Amino acid sequence: MTDVDQTPQNYPMTRTCPFVEAPGYARLRDQGIAPVRMPTGATAWGVTKYEYVKRLLLDDRLSSNLRDPGFPVLAEHMRPPAEFDTSLIGMDDPEHGAARRAVLGEFTVRAINRLRPRIQEIVDDCVDAMLAGPRPANLVEVVGYPVPVTVICELLGVPLADRDFFEEASTVYLRPTSTPEEGGQALKALMEYMHELVAAKEREPDDALLGRQVRRRGEPGVAGHDGLVGLGIMLLMAGHETTANMISLGVLTFLQHPDQLAKVRADPSRIPDGVEELLRFYSIAEIGASRVAVGDIEIGGVTIKAGDGVLNLTSAANRDPAEFPNPDRFDLDRGGHGHVAFGFGRHQCLGQNLARAELEIVLETLFRRIPDLRLAVPFEELSFNTDSVNYGVSALPLTW
Repeated sequence: MTDVDQTPQNYPMTRTCPFVEAPGYARLRDQGIAPVRMPTGATAWGVTKYEYVKRLLLDDRLSSNLRDPGFPVLAEHMRPPAEFDTSLIGMDDPEHGAARRAVLGEFTVRAINRLRPRIQEIVDDCVDAMLAGPRPANLVEVVGYPVPVTVICELLGVPLADRDFFEEASTVYLRPTSTPEEGGQALKALMEYMHELVAAKEREPDDALLGRQVRRRGEPGVAGHDGLVGLGIMLLMAGHETTANMISLGVLTFLQHPDQLAKVRADPSRIPDGVEELLRFYSIAEIGASRVAVGDIEIGGVTIKAGDGVLNLTSAANRDPAEFPNPDRFDLDRGGHGHVAFGFGRHQCLGQNLARAELEIVLETLFRRIPDLRLAVPFEELSFNTDSVNYGVSALPLTW
């Protein structure tokens, strides 16, 4: 790496308050790009400037190859073994483009709009159970996780009865503090499970996403058996983990910002603005924008050398004051899109339309059906997940 006048900061950096970015990001932002030290001991470039992040995510000299020794991982068990097909997240073009096009139709705005009535039913069922159950209710358990887990299971054709298994395995795999043995065993269990499920779809394809992909075998970019195993695991983990955390964080944020909550109560059509602002405000899945350089890149006065890891820190970019004035204020009036919470460019999150729909429906339903929803404990007593890839609230006790 190019020498810089700064000792690398440790990554990841811990938030001291859920509504404020980790303190170390402000120091990184002074340079826009600076070295950071990963938990593995490796050094990578941390990119915080909005302009730089967008530029780099369009640069063909950055690769998504998770197996490259320079690719920045939070733990070595997250560098996938050779027998695991990394699917879309580990591909580069031209293979990535063909594979993405093969499944993109499942996640278009039109396709997700067709799912909205079913998502509404799932949300209403969860809220019904919440209202009929004891108070306080832990939103994480009664709505936050059940909604996205049920939706992604139905979309993929995964038995909901297996929810506890893959939730636990995903949690262990996505926890950087898991031992190599724990992380490896979790991935192995997920692979074995998905191998059996895909094999069942191959014997008798159903009309869920995995079954539909099996029926399309032979078309350009459509995955074979191992590729479908990797795709299934990726969608299963990504399809519930991030959205589940964002649901509870979103409800908490509105409850702690009553002026903004008043706006959506007065005009529910503002809910999509609120979702976009929540995504900008947190951007909890920033590790998904990590890359490794396959050629030298000059940017921000430094040279990213071939083989260097690059962390495009989307949560920091989304608080860049050059792009978002008064970035630490949660404000629905910013005007919607423009953030990079879902990444940018060819690897932009495949499931972003689904995540938006789930967040919009959950927030609208909760605030409409439970107008006096409120925290059941002092805010200071809440605890937050700091030992996982994705930030979230551990439990959210609510009453009404």
